[in-house]
Amino acid sequence: MQKRIEEIENRFDLIESQLKDPEISADYSKIQKLLKEHSSIKEKVDLVRMVRELENKITDTNSMLKSSSNEEELTIMIQDELKKLKLDKLKLDNKLSNLMVPKDPNDNKNAIMEIRAGTGGEEAGLFASNLFRMYIRYAQRKGWQTEIINLNETGVGGVKEVVFQINGEEVFRYLKHESGIHRVQRVPLTESSGRIHTSASTVAVLPEAAEIDIEIKNDDIQIDIFHASGHGGQNVQKVATAVRITHKPTGIVSICQDERSQFKNKTKAMGVLRSRILALETQKHQDEISKNRKSQVGSGDRSGRVRTYNFPQNRVTDHRISLTTHNLTEILDGDIQEFIDKLLELEQMRKNQEQIS
Repeated sequence: MQKRIEEIENRFDLIESQLKDPEISADYSKIQKLLKEHSSIKEKVDLVRMVRELENKITDTNSMLKSSSNEEELTIMIQDELKKLKLDKLKLDNKLSNLMVPKDPNDNKNAIMEIRAGTGGEEAGLFASNLFRMYIRYAQRKGWQTEIINLNETGVGGVKEVVFQINGEEVFRYLKHESGIHRVQRVPLTESSGRIHTSASTVAVLPEAAEIDIEIKNDDIQIDIFHASGHGGQNVQKVATAVRITHKPTGIVSICQDERSQFKNKTKAMGVLRSRILALETQKHQDEISKNRKSQVGSGDRSGRVRTYNFPQNRVTDHRISLTTHNLTEILDGDIQEFIDKLLELEQMRKNQEQIS
């Protein structure tokens, strides 16, 4: 790690000198890029220098301890100070170790969420609607902006599929571990015998992909224009504005019909298409790195059950971190920060273990 620290310090010093260069400061795009990199490594460099300063203080205090002669009161004071300095250094060392772990390059990106009703018929659709509201409410708590891209509702207030974008600070970092199968256990309103039904909906969280992340050739896509549909499939607009884009090499399809403008729908659909292709490429890369590791956390894998919402017992359980709470109403109102924090802690712990091994 010492070599990496030296490289970061040298890079930081170089950036600071470049930021003072009049020729570079005249180039807006370059200066913005340098400022972003400077900001991303400044905390690490500050911590390294604080640790170094503490090491010097510890050395000086040890020297004082050796020369304190037989003055018992002074010796005790110096020993206490030495303990405090070592404890402070240990805390900074741990913080620096966590910062030195490579971050997910997508963490700072906005996110596109896709929620689809799974097994369970109408009940699954109603649960998908519950999840949609839960994430909208969580976004509101975080001060993020949300925008619907495509919404396909059922006739009973449920959701067959909803695709929406969330914009804000570190959106993907906080929401990426929500990907997976979410299961609900409750008594449907139509169930006269009071029997508990189990239904499920799937959630996918994709990092927003910019044009520089994914280049899509015009020859590789097919664009279809059609009328937007409402409940039951009836057309709700006389002018065809809904857009369907198919990426021929991968077969990935993106649809947007939420806007009244064909251009806006096309722009949104292209954004979703880029994000889906980026997610596909990222998954391929992860599979190549670790073919045998099957982990929900860190991989965005959607193959397994991640969380269960049990209405009769007012219980929510996340199966990846073995965390159970009995505040289902609050959870569905967007109070999911405890789950998110624990999942991020697990991700950090696994990254630390990978660094050691």
